[in-house]
Amino acid sequence: MDFSEFINRYKNKLHELFNVEDDIDEISVNRGLPDEIFKEVMSCKPLSVFIPEEYGGRGAETHEALAMLEASSYESLPLSLMMGINGALFLQPVVNYGSEEVKQPIFDRFLHDNNMGGLMITEPDFGSDALHMETSFRKVKSNEGTAYQVSGTKHWAGLTGAADFWLITARKANGGGNLGRDIGFFIHDSRRGGIEVEEYYKNLGLYMLPYGRNKIDITVPEEYKLQPKTIGIKMMTDILHRSRLQFPGMGIGFLKRMMVEGINHCKERYVGGQSLFNYDQVKKRLNRLQSSFTICSAMCAFTSTNVPIGKDASDMSIAANTIKTYTTDLMQQAAQSLLQLTGAKGYRLDHIAGRALVDSRPFQIFEGSNDILYQQISEAVLKNMRKLKLKNLHTFLSDFRLTKRAADYFSDLLDFKISNSLAQDRMVELGRILSRVISLEFTLRLSDKGFNQKLIDNAIKTLRTDVRRMVSTFVNDKQRDVVEDYEESSSWLESILPQTQTVHT
Repeated sequence: MDFSEFINRYKNKLHELFNVEDDIDEISVNRGLPDEIFKEVMSCKPLSVFIPEEYGGRGAETHEALAMLEASSYESLPLSLMMGINGALFLQPVVNYGSEEVKQPIFDRFLHDNNMGGLMITEPDFGSDALHMETSFRKVKSNEGTAYQVSGTKHWAGLTGAADFWLITARKANGGGNLGRDIGFFIHDSRRGGIEVEEYYKNLGLYMLPYGRNKIDITVPEEYKLQPKTIGIKMMTDILHRSRLQFPGMGIGFLKRMMVEGINHCKERYVGGQSLFNYDQVKKRLNRLQSSFTICSAMCAFTSTNVPIGKDASDMSIAANTIKTYTTDLMQQAAQSLLQLTGAKGYRLDHIAGRALVDSRPFQIFEGSNDILYQQISEAVLKNMRKLKLKNLHTFLSDFRLTKRAADYFSDLLDFKISNSLAQDRMVELGRILSRVISLEFTLRLSDKGFNQKLIDNAIKTLRTDVRRMVSTFVNDKQRDVVEDYEESSSWLESILPQTQTVHT
């Protein structure tokens, strides 16, 4: 079937499952996804959008993948994350780096047997510091020929205990307890055993996905090791950047739902004898929800246009980190706004506002904490400026491929010199500023494609306002220290009670 028929069928199925036959509010307060609902969702073959046509899929077209994620997240953000994990963190890496002898059997199981796949990188002692992971691999001989023995501990992998396949990262054991610097990726079929779930975590949100701590002791046939084009670290960078670039697919459906729910609630709710929709502060919140939806739409257009399945995204750090950080910040801000608009009844786990708040929060943490990624945006930009021997920020942005047009909107605001020795917190702040400028560039490009100009204009105003506020803080803010002896003279109660006088005789 053509794509419009495919995506409409999928949307209708999700609406039927989550709004007609079952109550999504009830489903969301229970952990896991009921088998009968899972089978109905998978009957639409949503993961086929990640599989090339020659293996029976729809063709691995980026815009189709993002549209499927959008449809999923409009009805259920955890469902969209489940699809994103399968697609961006398992199927796409297998498409680009898997050996030919394993691709067809794996893809067949996804297309015909509703299999699931995930990625294990994070370890209990090595979260953001993934390059120092301690899971190791070594070459061995087995009954099947050459194989790899992989052992270690992984945690916080979505679909813990539920995935049929895993991509597991490890470093080569060189003997004497030393591990190599490069990273290897291994496809593990869960039917072979060797992964023990030591603990299931009671995650605060995203109840649909199980998380936990896994003890790994597996033997992987040689053909199930991913083959990097150069080195494993670059392959991992490509995989993670590609995934971050597709975050808007999950974000856009969620943001649209927040916008729709907010507008509908405010039109129907009356306070003080008039509709909430007529209050200026309410309009301000709704305007920002619409701006968030527009900016995320621009990011979807950018990724769909610039990141085909075969493109190596390892050198797209600025775009990838910008899109991941700002999309997830917009998601959390939107959830906060909807909860504020809905009031007390929204502060329930079985209400979409309360659920959205806890479900969207970890998006700012996983696949790279936003604070770290904002810092990395600044580091990459400053590195480019040093290469060009430039110190003025606006001068650089005016000729940078991701900000050429947007820089014109901040000609005075960003006309200052940047030091090469900024403190870490200032690097984070600068990264936030740069992400908004780059996002304005995406928005201007979306305008060229005929997108609703009123929404574009509102988004431009929002971005300019945010950059102006952030630059003011960045330019004028002074570094603050943490008071280590904070317990000394820090009791408010003692400060207001009469002081006891010591009488000497």
